[in-house]
Amino acid sequence: MQTATPVARKAPRPRADALRNRERIVTAAREMFVVSGPDVPLDEIARRAGVGNATVYRNFPDRDALVREVVCSVMDRTAEAAEQALAETGDAFEALERFAHTAADERISALCPMVSSTFDQHHPDLEEARRRVENLVVRLMDRAKAAGQLRGDVEFGDLLVGISQLSRPPAGTGCENSDRFDRFVHRHVQLLLDGMRAPAPSVLPGTAVTMEDLRRP
Repeated sequence: MQTATPVARKAPRPRADALRNRERIVTAAREMFVVSGPDVPLDEIARRAGVGNATVYRNFPDRDALVREVVCSVMDRTAEAAEQALAETGDAFEALERFAHTAADERISALCPMVSSTFDQHHPDLEEARRRVENLVVRLMDRAKAAGQLRGDVEFGDLLVGISQLSRPPAGTGCENSDRFDRFVHRHVQLLLDGMRAPAPSVLPGTAVTMEDLRRP
């Protein structure tokens, strides 16, 4: 007598409310990490997200998992912005500008430094998200250089370091948790971008910051 082969059952899809709770947790964590760093108490993140502590731990077993999810989600959205910019058929430098302003809004470079101090920066999820962003941004910059609009002595790291410095409130300014700082971000990002336009009005000191420079300990 033959035994029937059991049919594999699909894993149940998460409920809509469970997905919304997870998104609220990630959003709240991102906002608090940008201002206060990754050591914010998880119960404060739960309160900001409007969920219980148990819901946070059900979605993220430890702080490292939450930090990684926040960084990866921000990088994924930034990559999508770069893909949109690349799909445009218009001005190459304008596409680069659109990406840079989106990255500033996401505070991507204010979050990424948390990686090396909190968990394995070579985690597969993080590596994949980082490679995707890097490749897309390099393509945006190469396209602008080929069009003669971006100076040839700047690289990926120059753009990301600049956005990093401009997308977090300066210490001691009283701008934390305030829309007052946000008003200045895009003004200063545009000043950075204008300094990267070709033809270059001056020779930059030092050498261009590459992806390898950013990864070096």
